[in-house]
Amino acid sequence: MVKFTVWRKNFTDETKKIKEVNVMRLDKFLKVSRIIKRRTVAKEVADKGRIQINGVLAKSSSTVKIGDLVKIQFGNRILEVEVLQLNDSTKKEDATKMYEIKSETRVSEE
Repeated sequence: MVKFTVWRKNFTDETKKIKEVNVMRLDKFLKVSRIIKRRTVAKEVADKGRIQINGVLAKSSSTVKIGDLVKIQFGNRILEVEVLQLNDSTKKEDATKMYEIKSETRVSEE
């Protein structure tokens, strides 16, 4: 009788690290960074023309990369953030490390 030995990969802390990527879809970035809670809501906001990437109108399928400036209009508020990190997933307390708020302004409804 022949015995087979199965070698299992030894999982270290390195394999548990959160995967960092170079580019990411806009709707996924907004969800993972928790700027917008749900990806479907992020898609709706982008499709209504309320999001710009580097001054260009963006769709939900547009890609963001590190260093991009994303401007989002929430009702009477405009939020401008710079992308610092792109992670496939992140913990709630680390989500704010993915971006830096550049400006937050209120628009008066006239």
